[in-house]
Amino acid sequence: MNTKIKHLVFILWFFPVSISVFGQSTFQTGGLPSLNINKKLKNDWSLNSKIESRLLFQQGEINGEVDKNFTNILTDFSLIGAKIIGLNSRIAFGYLIRFEEGVLIHRSIQHYVVVQKLSGFRLAHRFLTDQTFSVNEEPKFRLRYRISSELPFNGESVDPGEYYLKINNEYINSLQAMKYDLEIRLIPLIGYGISERFKIETGLDYRVNSFLTNKTRNSYWMTLNFFIGI
Repeated sequence: MNTKIKHLVFILWFFPVSISVFGQSTFQTGGLPSLNINKKLKNDWSLNSKIESRLLFQQGEINGEVDKNFTNILTDFSLIGAKIIGLNSRIAFGYLIRFEEGVLIHRSIQHYVVVQKLSGFRLAHRFLTDQTFSVNEEPKFRLRYRISSELPFNGESVDPGEYYLKINNEYINSLQAMKYDLEIRLIPLIGYGISERFKIETGLDYRVNSFLTNKTRNSYWMTLNFFIGI
């Protein structure tokens, strides 16, 4: 493991520990399995369809009572169309349907991505807005920024049959019923490219929010993502 990757691993370990010690804290742990199917279309368009479930293993207060009942919290189905608009950038529009505790939730999505190809790794910036609607809650509007890096363990690029490290760091500003919240996500993943059209990623999806009100909520999700190109 090279020095650059060692530094990143240290930051990933230190970040959630340092932020969760402030104020009253609760936690959730569980799994986030997903399946992504990608299709390239004509005129620089592409289509991504995704199904993802959120499985809760346990929840409670840090250093307090813990509920260990297993449950499927929600399932998402999304469809996003993207178009390349420059050498290293694209725009995308999509729609998500969520089934959560018997309630149907709708979300519209818009985002812009620009990619920087640097020496030995790739850096991507995503600017995203979404709008969420359901019959039981006020509409929620979010403005999101995510920076992602992808580092091959060997060589200068990710090739089939090789492992790579991907790190996502996202900041999500949300407004619902005139109440503001900030969520921070840190997602280190280990990926493996089985072929040009099939790869797998797994890792930790750490999320923290509500710390602005001194009632910090920590979520730790183990991810398992499958990507298939058709």
